[in-house]
Amino acid sequence: MKRRTFFRSGLAGAAGITLLGNRAMAGNGKNYDGEIIYRTLGKTGLKLPVVSFGVMRSDNSALVKAAHEGGMKLFDTAHGYMNGRNEEMLGGFFSTVPRDSFVVATKVKPSGVDSRTGLPSKDTTAESFLSMFNLSLSRLKLDYVDILYMHSAESVEMVRHKEIVKTMLDLKKHGRVKFIGISTHKNEPLVINTMAEDGIWDVVLTSYNYRQTYLAEMNSAIEKAAAAGMGVVAMKTMAGGWLDKERTKPVNVQAALRWVISNPNVHTTIPGITAFDQLETDLRVMRDINLTEQEKAELVADASCTGLYCNACSNCVPGCPDNLPIPELMRAYMYAYGYRNAAMASELIAETAVKADPCAGCENCSASCIRGFDLKGKITDISRLVNVPYDLLA
Repeated sequence: MKRRTFFRSGLAGAAGITLLGNRAMAGNGKNYDGEIIYRTLGKTGLKLPVVSFGVMRSDNSALVKAAHEGGMKLFDTAHGYMNGRNEEMLGGFFSTVPRDSFVVATKVKPSGVDSRTGLPSKDTTAESFLSMFNLSLSRLKLDYVDILYMHSAESVEMVRHKEIVKTMLDLKKHGRVKFIGISTHKNEPLVINTMAEDGIWDVVLTSYNYRQTYLAEMNSAIEKAAAAGMGVVAMKTMAGGWLDKERTKPVNVQAALRWVISNPNVHTTIPGITAFDQLETDLRVMRDINLTEQEKAELVADASCTGLYCNACSNCVPGCPDNLPIPELMRAYMYAYGYRNAAMASELIAETAVKADPCAGCENCSASCIRGFDLKGKITDISRLVNVPYDLLA
């Protein structure tokens, strides 16, 4: 939906929202009744709509403004998104609205973590983490953030990294952060269970969608987290958004989002929003979370397709003679073809230090994917970005 059409509909106008009360209006002029559905984010006490704004790929402050006026409250960003421009854009918007009208979460990824093992190195320091957080706070033009996540943790060693955990607790103690958490999209059950056992974490941000292959373990971990008082925020809810590289088979995003919210232990979700028609869908789901029988059937049918979403189960890794970070490369593939964001894919590949066409000449590979991915073909394809300068993509 074009921005002009969206605003003409009345959904994004402050006056329109005031007049409509709990009624949302779609771009076609049709009204959608219903109370916004809220859940409390664990022991934080934050009462949030079940759908929030994943800002990762958005650079449009008008879209953020429309979401804010439409009832969204939590806006999720990170230090590294769009080389900092994401936080800067949000900072510009936040300076125009009351501080108590929004909740902001940002994420800082510790330096020096091995992308293959998820383990820290000598370069994983509290000083580096704190420096990045300070820069994020400056970009956001805020005195504090509501939620600070240690970004992309996938090992017990990172969950319990003494220096970084102490730094996060100190930031919370001094009021520069209200709540602390961890984001994870690999080894999620392990990370979540460890967090719940430690009892110091307020929030977890985790991958969670209908295409994950270890849902029993995920549901158990999420239930444990909620029982421990942790807020649970779901990401990767759209499972890549598309089922094919050519983008001819879209995921039913409304059904996928409702599937996630059907778990009462998930308190809110952060689907990525980059366009006004996506925002319209999310504002509708925010008021109606009931998954229809037709939507259920559609998701079951979709689950049989290979899709673009990598579960990061790592079952493929032992079969690779070169111990390539296959899950990370598959995620980069999803970023490039599902999200249409080659810059994000390139940045992730750079972190792995993989060379171009790393499978060339390998005759001993026995790596296989439980989803049926053509691993060698995808790695050969996506690793071409190694030879493309990042500044041409960003």
